[in-house]
Amino acid sequence: MSRLQCLDLKFVFRLLNVAGVIGKYRLSIGCRYYSKVSDWGTKKSGSLVKLVYYPEGMADPQVEVILAPLRADVKKQGDLVRSLKENNASDMEVKRAVGELKALKKLLDDKELSLQPPSEIFNRSKFADLMIRRFFYDQSFSIYGGVAGLYDFGPMGCALKSNILEQWKRFFVLEEQMLEIDCSMLTPERVLETSGHVEKFADTMVKDKKTGECFRLDHLIKNRLETLIKDKKQTSEIKEECKDIIIKLDGMTTEQMSDIVKKFNMKSPTTGNDLSEPVDFNLMFATQIGPTGDQKGFLRPETAQGIFVNFKRLLEFNQGRLPFAAAQIGNAFRNEISPRSGLLRVREFTMAEIEHFCDPSDKSHSKFSDVENTVMKLYSACNQMDGQPPIDITIGQAVSKGLVANQTLGYFMARIFMFMIRIGITKEKLRFRQHMSNEMAHYAVDCWDAECLTSYGWVECIGCADRSAYDLTKHGEETKQRLVAERKLPAPKTIQVTELEMDKGLIGKTLRKDSKECVEKLSKLSIDEVKKLHEFIDNEKPDPKTGLTLCKIGNKEFQINKQMIPLNSYSKTVHVEEIVPNVIEPSFGIGRIIYTLLEHTFKIREKDEQRTYLSLPPLVAPLKCCVLPLLDNDKFTPLVTILSKTLCLKGISNKIDDSSGSVGRRYARTDEIAVPYCITVDFESLNEPQSVTIRERDSMEQIRVPVAEVVDLMYNLSQGNIDWNVAKTKYPKFESQQSNE
Repeated sequence: MSRLQCLDLKFVFRLLNVAGVIGKYRLSIGCRYYSKVSDWGTKKSGSLVKLVYYPEGMADPQVEVILAPLRADVKKQGDLVRSLKENNASDMEVKRAVGELKALKKLLDDKELSLQPPSEIFNRSKFADLMIRRFFYDQSFSIYGGVAGLYDFGPMGCALKSNILEQWKRFFVLEEQMLEIDCSMLTPERVLETSGHVEKFADTMVKDKKTGECFRLDHLIKNRLETLIKDKKQTSEIKEECKDIIIKLDGMTTEQMSDIVKKFNMKSPTTGNDLSEPVDFNLMFATQIGPTGDQKGFLRPETAQGIFVNFKRLLEFNQGRLPFAAAQIGNAFRNEISPRSGLLRVREFTMAEIEHFCDPSDKSHSKFSDVENTVMKLYSACNQMDGQPPIDITIGQAVSKGLVANQTLGYFMARIFMFMIRIGITKEKLRFRQHMSNEMAHYAVDCWDAECLTSYGWVECIGCADRSAYDLTKHGEETKQRLVAERKLPAPKTIQVTELEMDKGLIGKTLRKDSKECVEKLSKLSIDEVKKLHEFIDNEKPDPKTGLTLCKIGNKEFQINKQMIPLNSYSKTVHVEEIVPNVIEPSFGIGRIIYTLLEHTFKIREKDEQRTYLSLPPLVAPLKCCVLPLLDNDKFTPLVTILSKTLCLKGISNKIDDSSGSVGRRYARTDEIAVPYCITVDFESLNEPQSVTIRERDSMEQIRVPVAEVVDLMYNLSQGNIDWNVAKTKYPKFESQQSNE
């Protein structure tokens, strides 16, 4: 096999890999042995994928007649879930009922999709071909076979990502006057213990005993049981048992799932080998900080904690005033057990997060009136439980009806909607889905996900949650820092204050080598805990020689007395009161937004299926324009060079394409990398008054523009100040070069 043939096969392999075509198969290319972790248990999608969404007025009365019984079943089960919660039923009963609700809802969703005509056909193989061939992104370390869940962005992908983040900063940080910070990705263990990530940020997994391949246990069980349900040879009793297990799966313990694996004799789905005992796997990447390895840390799983621990400094910078918002862009890391679906589930990803701190008693927003008439597609928890589709409603109506918890949350939802439309997300493929009560974090007041329709289904791209005061409260309790703001009282009031005044000198003289640890543990106690310690000392007999009492503080015992930890109480007149701010958090998954945007803007030319292009808005397109000579002629070079240089000075990204081939072929190449405009220098451009043609990517229309006006026109078009239709009315249409395409 020649080297060229080997490289061609490698390219084909990577193409199939990204397209999701290769599953558990292994193939040998040349001397290199490649393997790909399969998307086991999933439905293998072909190259053509139907995308179904619901434009206005599309509902068919006959379809609704078919769906009515399924909607009724979902509503009945939803009412049962509500009743169980109102009557304080056991967690197991609620989880079982919620599981049955999810199963019924899935039946309804599947039926809806099967009855609705496809709005479009998405060709995933052509899309993957374009992404790799023009290097928007590709699997990391691909020449070594790649690493699942890691991706590299190429030149066009980097430029697109940079442009999206630039627009995000303008739209949120600048327009909302947010405080931007940049925090370390390395996070000490203590911080993530406080936030709950060390204890709860985990999935249960099993391993192939021979190969060591890992599988997420709940996914493995569900996929295996779904296969048994479809097996015509299985008895109805076994099928019903499998259905019952799937319904209860979300509420099962590790031991219960382990029993199911043994009962059904489940094996590795890729090799058929035996599986190990299940273990809890924390999704954070652990590391050691410093050469000794004494200080344990993690790569952060989210960027939010860096903002919370810096709250005090941010509040001071904002002169102690609420409300205010802080923003951060950075990478986060989650060690997914079995990443899949390209950029949608990865191990390293970029997040853009906002933490808006506000008074818990006043969650109104001063700019809510600017967005209250914005119409959005909302999929409420009640609609999900009643089997009803999403509704179109203004955000003002949603807040006034209590559908969205408060104005500030509603304001950010509307701003998210505007931003997504601005960068090119298809409006009909964007909805906001409310978390149901079983999904909601225990501390959250309300939470909505901005979901986009892709060839993989509806994908969460942005979360927008009211996190109450949970994070600041937890970090304040752990560090004994006053992570609070002050609110002016309508009238002064007198309060009783009790403070702990440790006698560190006496503690040091008495405990010596244990004094530092004792002071550290005492400093973490609340005033009520110190009072209980005083009561314990009063009730216990002190050592007759030292006068000290053996007290347990934390997880260790120390010999102390009340003189070491006196409490000082006094009256104080205050004009302000301390409050722990509540937090509204919009959290953007940039990689998911990029993937969704690329899918939504991927097009195939009519009457020419070999020509694909990306219809990205000029605002975020990697390159704003391309300058090219009509022919390979030295006479065109000076003007081409001058135009490109002048565009750069104006801040307009561009490239010169003086490669071989007809102008039509070069137009096609620029279309593939989403260049919205091409400036063509031809023989007429050499004559006075000088002019060039400008071609628009989507319509392939051309206009004739004087050279002196080209740069300003490109700037206004690329910034969205005017659109192509406006430019067409100002300049004459040009058709001579259309035949070259």
